Amino acid sequence: MDEKTAKLRDIFIDATGSDTVTESQEEGPGSLVDDGDDRRVTERVGELVSRMADRYEFESGLSDADLVQVVFGFYEGADDDDIAAELDADADAETVFRARMDLHLVGEADRDAPFELGELRSLVADGADDDDIAAELDADAETVARYRRVVEAAAEATRANHRFRDEFEELLTDADLSSRLDLDAHHDELREATEDIETNVSF
Repeated sequence: MDEKTAKLRDIFIDATGSDTVTESQEEGPGSLVDDGDDRRVTERVGELVSRMADRYEFESGLSDADLVQVVFGFYEGADDDDIAAELDADADAETVFRARMDLHLVGEADRDAPFELGELRSLVADGADDDDIAAELDADAETVARYRRVVEAAAEATRANHRFRDEFEELLTDADLSSRLDLDAHHDELREATEDIETNVSF
């Protein structure tokens, strides 16, 4: 490990309390930059993800680090395929969709169903299974299963008073952050952070 890498590693450990730096963490938004706000935001998003994972039964199977990446990608406006490509795990768009639902990150496009979501919501509340709902709504069971996750995620978020979603938005929709946390700029940010650390930080 050269001196530059060691300095970055020390800052990461100081920020996260972990000595394991995954590829996702190296390249993810807010990673290892020497800007206190970026580090604070990344840590806070990680804390929220951990709290949600403890409280709810997540379906995606992704690590906390990848779930943090999903949050950043969602607020950057990336689609599920693009987010999946950024993850450390071998994930596809469907896995990212499930992760977003786990995290209460329901977008407008997720509500664009081929049937009335209100009808689906009522049938779900009545305890109908996907096959019965599919027959009732003249849709296939796979489509019903997808939109069931949407309405269940929305209902779960409502029961939580949208506090997780609201805090994500408060952290990640700032105009200044949007320019710093561009998914396409991760490598540049890490390089710039390294230069700044060498110039400005005394170890």
